[in-house]
Amino acid sequence: MKQSIHPQYRPVVFIDGEHEIATRSTLSSKETKVIDGVEHHVIHVDISSYTHPFYTGRQRILDTAGRVERFRQRFGRVTSGRTPKP
Repeated sequence: MKQSIHPQYRPVVFIDGEHEIATRSTLSSKETKVIDGVEHHVIHVDISSYTHPFYTGRQRILDTAGRVERFRQRFGRVTSGRTPKP
């Protein structure tokens, strides 16, 4: 691998309300927090896997089957009126 072309990875903790996710990232911040003797950069996020509606089960599911049926009723099977060659 070539030297000095890759980003520097740092220990980072992403904080979403009361949830914390400790990992590594290229992001950095001036705020730090020591976890298990290692200094992590603190990144505050609005939504994480702990609070995202898809992962928490609070996501609203759309009626896609109804949409498909309405489309088929409206446009149906369009044919050119020509008979196919045998």
